[in-house]
Amino acid sequence: MITRPERVFGRAREWEGLSRFVDGRGAVTAQNGAALGVVSGRRRQGKSFLLQALTEATGGMYFAATEATEAESLRLFTEALTRHTREVVDIPPRDWNDAVTLLFRAFRDRQVPVVVDEFPFLARSSPALPSIIQRELGPGGSGRESRARLVLCGSAMSVMGGLLAGHAPLRGRAGLELVIHPFRYREAADFWGITDPRLAVLVHAVLGGTPAYRYEFTQGDVPADLDDFDAWVIRTVLNPQTPLFREARYLLAEESEIRDPALYHSVLAAIASGNSTNGGIANYVGRRSDQITHPLHVLEDCALVAREPDLFRSGRARYRIVEPLITFYEAIMRRRWSELEIHRAKRVWGSVRQSFLAQVVGPHFEMLCRDFAVDADQNLYGDFPAEVGAGTVPDPARRSQIEIDVAVLAAQEPGRPRRVLSLGEAKWGEVMGRAHLARLERARELLEGKGYDTRDTVLACYGGSGFASDLTDAAGTDPKVLLVGLDRLYGHQ
Repeated sequence: MITRPERVFGRAREWEGLSRFVDGRGAVTAQNGAALGVVSGRRRQGKSFLLQALTEATGGMYFAATEATEAESLRLFTEALTRHTREVVDIPPRDWNDAVTLLFRAFRDRQVPVVVDEFPFLARSSPALPSIIQRELGPGGSGRESRARLVLCGSAMSVMGGLLAGHAPLRGRAGLELVIHPFRYREAADFWGITDPRLAVLVHAVLGGTPAYRYEFTQGDVPADLDDFDAWVIRTVLNPQTPLFREARYLLAEESEIRDPALYHSVLAAIASGNSTNGGIANYVGRRSDQITHPLHVLEDCALVAREPDLFRSGRARYRIVEPLITFYEAIMRRRWSELEIHRAKRVWGSVRQSFLAQVVGPHFEMLCRDFAVDADQNLYGDFPAEVGAGTVPDPARRSQIEIDVAVLAAQEPGRPRRVLSLGEAKWGEVMGRAHLARLERARELLEGKGYDTRDTVLACYGGSGFASDLTDAAGTDPKVLLVGLDRLYGHQ
């Protein structure tokens, strides 16, 4: 495998995938001819940094496209190819037909990555480019005699997702499809150098696992400890003089599919305020449910919102904002924007801090607990989790419903009831006690009545503020009661 440079933090799995694609150990890349890879991911996740490191480690070529006309893009690309190969191009390419052929022929003898970053810029000014690449990779194309490992990269998720979807020209041509995600919560804490799990949750609830926010956007400013967190929020994300201040707005503005920013901000604000169902969002926005279906689909395509099914109510789903900074902006900053712009962050933060804990940190902590469950081995819940999510269990006798924050299901076995490995409740701001466990016990009883297999269900309490003695006593005597505190969440015990 290609040696990963020391400056690349984490990304071991991504680097391995890129290495396999470049060095030809994969089944697809082992064939004769050029190969195509597609790398995507939202902005600020380190795609360009990773691919630049790859080309430097292998002697490959890296070209970053810009917003330009087709003619200028062709000229810039040809200049970059000439600099890399040190071969003078006698006849400049007339169009992308010539340019793609020139590219593949330039790498007949070297099996190295050729990265075209910000590919959506090129595709926008030259819509035929994907079809041209598809043709040249096919029988009789110039790619048949090339060893180039062409990597198309971009941040416009709707565009990059469409490259390989449906009847798109490049569908079925890619030997690598790699999405660069934010760091997961434990890795993010390591990246920020935060060892206090409570502080790690708070910082992650604001900025998530986006690598660029650690150095480029905060200039390396990390809260020293819990006591410094409030001051850190004020001097970074709420400070009009830092790029973080307007970043959430830019994330939305960068998506070309979003043509009515006001509507999309209102949809995001609805979700950030706790309205996670289609009907709840529509009611908050003041539109009919069918009128927000399209905006929700666009936000999903842009990887800004995720639709997560209710594991216990078929056909029902909840929406969640994927980027924590957008949640923070919509729930905290947007309502007080005019005050923040005139440097009144300290006063604003003092009045919204409790809202931050309730509306932002609480739901975010639930999401982290679900991530914890996803990583569980077979020993924690008695089997490997096949599906993890949230769910609602109706309680007709009490005319209420029980919200399950962390539901863990085993794989479905034909002819057998679905096994519920675990039912969990997560609380950030309150000490959990026996009453929380009783609610889970009631949910287990109700699910058994609906035909689920709950004989070995583990009842889990995920506590951000600790556990009362009656609950720890129950966990001490019943192996089917699991307590997960912050230290365990972050793997410190």
